[in-house]
Amino acid sequence: MQDFRFTEHIPDDKGNNKFNELLDLFTQLLGYTKGDAGEALEWLNQIDNEHHLTDNDYGMGDFLQDLKDKGYVKENDLEGTLKVTAKTEQTIRQKSLEEIFGKLKKTPASGNHKTSFTGRGEDISSDQRKYEFGDSMDAINYTNSIRNAQVNHGIEDFRLTEEDLEINERELKSQTSTVLMIDISHSMILYGEDRITPAKKVAMALAEMIRTKYPKDTLDIIVFGNDAWPIEVKDLPYLEVGPYHTNTYAGLELAMDILRRRKSNNRQIFMVTDGKPTCLREGNRYYKNSWGLDRKILNKTLNMAAQCRRMKIGITTFMIAKDPWLVQFVEEFTKINHGKAFYSSLSGLGDYVFEDYEKNRRKSVR
Repeated sequence: MQDFRFTEHIPDDKGNNKFNELLDLFTQLLGYTKGDAGEALEWLNQIDNEHHLTDNDYGMGDFLQDLKDKGYVKENDLEGTLKVTAKTEQTIRQKSLEEIFGKLKKTPASGNHKTSFTGRGEDISSDQRKYEFGDSMDAINYTNSIRNAQVNHGIEDFRLTEEDLEINERELKSQTSTVLMIDISHSMILYGEDRITPAKKVAMALAEMIRTKYPKDTLDIIVFGNDAWPIEVKDLPYLEVGPYHTNTYAGLELAMDILRRRKSNNRQIFMVTDGKPTCLREGNRYYKNSWGLDRKILNKTLNMAAQCRRMKIGITTFMIAKDPWLVQFVEEFTKINHGKAFYSSLSGLGDYVFEDYEKNRRKSVR
């Protein structure tokens, strides 16, 4: 029997605790400084002067040195400036994941999403069945097969036939390809409410969850204002709202183009927005109308929703506002796409996104 040695638990020293507290503030400040580590540290120093975050045992100089030693920032030798590293960006995503999700098709390629269907997969299931021609030999349950042979033929005339063979079912896993659309129109910071920061945190948490839990899934992130364009996951913490209208059509067009190139049969769009479509691009000019529902803009957007449905791309809309014009648009949009819509508060947005992502893993099977 293995021997185990138990020792007294010694908690982190004061310096480590201080470092973790300051690191949490530092990573949050990076979101407001567009990733400028030097500016974030200046803000942190000001907060420290006002609220006495550090003391004689652990000062801001110690924190800065720890940031360098632990690989969170690196110094530009030529310019003497500080730059955040990939480790810091991953830490920001992990913190978002912990904050938001802490409580909580069967495809040609094998992925990491379990389905309710069995067949030729990776993980052995508790289900058994009779052998069928074409089944893999490594799926044979030899214990059950030999027992069947003894029952069917007896011990004295023991023989193992095809009729005796029993197979362990294997759970198929699916891949899911998701495009997350984030509205960066001006309304995302209007009316005294910051809507873009929760949207960014949800996007970062979803990206980190997929990276760690479902690494064979794909997640593409696009933003849409007057136009739509893709962004990298590493750019999410520094995403800002622009002086834009809402070109939902352009966002859907780009999302559909991305998903068209994905091999997965499970393809979906998550759209986080707080407004109705108000803009279209027509050649070199923008057609805009922020007053009510413009029939021209609405029809083109609804046509795009119908195209997604024909491509079997479901759209889940997460609305973080509830004005009457918006509700009318969402109901019509969801009906045409055969999709889903959630009217969510900012605090509940992460729960909705997380739960719906998990549910959609077992959607379409062919």
